[in-house]
Amino acid sequence: MALIDNRMEDSLPRLSEATAGDFFALMKPRVMSLVVFTAFVGFAAAPGSHNPVLGMIAILAIAVGAGASGALNMWYDADIDRVMTRTASRPLPSGRILPGEALGFGIVMSAFSVFTLGLLVNWLAGALLAFTIFFYAVIYTMWLKRSTPQNIVIGGAAGAFPPMIGWAAATNSIGWESVILFMITFLWTPPHFWALALFKAGEYGKAGIPMMPNVRGLASTRRQIFAYSLLLAPIGMLPWLMDYRSVVYGAGATALGAGFVWYAWTVLRMTDEDQAMKPAKALFGFSLIYLFAIFALYLVDIALMHAGIVG
Repeated sequence: MALIDNRMEDSLPRLSEATAGDFFALMKPRVMSLVVFTAFVGFAAAPGSHNPVLGMIAILAIAVGAGASGALNMWYDADIDRVMTRTASRPLPSGRILPGEALGFGIVMSAFSVFTLGLLVNWLAGALLAFTIFFYAVIYTMWLKRSTPQNIVIGGAAGAFPPMIGWAAATNSIGWESVILFMITFLWTPPHFWALALFKAGEYGKAGIPMMPNVRGLASTRRQIFAYSLLLAPIGMLPWLMDYRSVVYGAGATALGAGFVWYAWTVLRMTDEDQAMKPAKALFGFSLIYLFAIFALYLVDIALMHAGIVG
């Protein structure tokens, strides 16, 4: 009888002992917070009066959708995460969450976020959120990431959509201003991640991921980082140049763009591969500051313009 009971227990689906904190970590909270912030800026920048309740619903749905994307990404990339030191402690490679749990969690959260946004706010925003989740989980994670050194360039679109989703949630449309916010994040993504890849090239190589430094070499990567910084700087100023934002934003965006170009230049001018790691780490750190600061500045400028302090 005991043997039969043991066999029955072995045949039952096994569940992990994951905590709520493990499932929260599965959602990539740092990435999710950036997604929420940029989506909120897109919502706030949209013209017309904004319903605060619908705004809260929209931002919550976008946050859940971002978390779902992170869960699906971690589910598929568990084999890669297991061999990289910076990701080995994540819930799946460490064994705290089972693959089936992560997949089910991601799918349920995806459906919940899209239908909540579509039914309670509008279906344009819901469709954009659905496309973003699909793009990140399928196009980027399952296809581009392991097949081309341009994975970050093309896949970066997924992280650039949130301002457009926020705008669409407020207006049920897509405006040029939201497209510019998309372009800022889109052009920021390659130099940000390639700076990381410069000093993590060994780990990406061990995991078999064709990041730019591993495929094209460090010198080519440094040149491309600098080229993208030259594109990013004027695009970051475009909201001011097109008269969407005031001179307050314009001055801040100009300074931030100049700083980004300078850090990229310090990476470009390094020729010794070992010495190049310090400028790459500095650029990576500044790139995080840049994106947060330029969207925060955008939000401050909106408040100043609404208050009539600047015009």
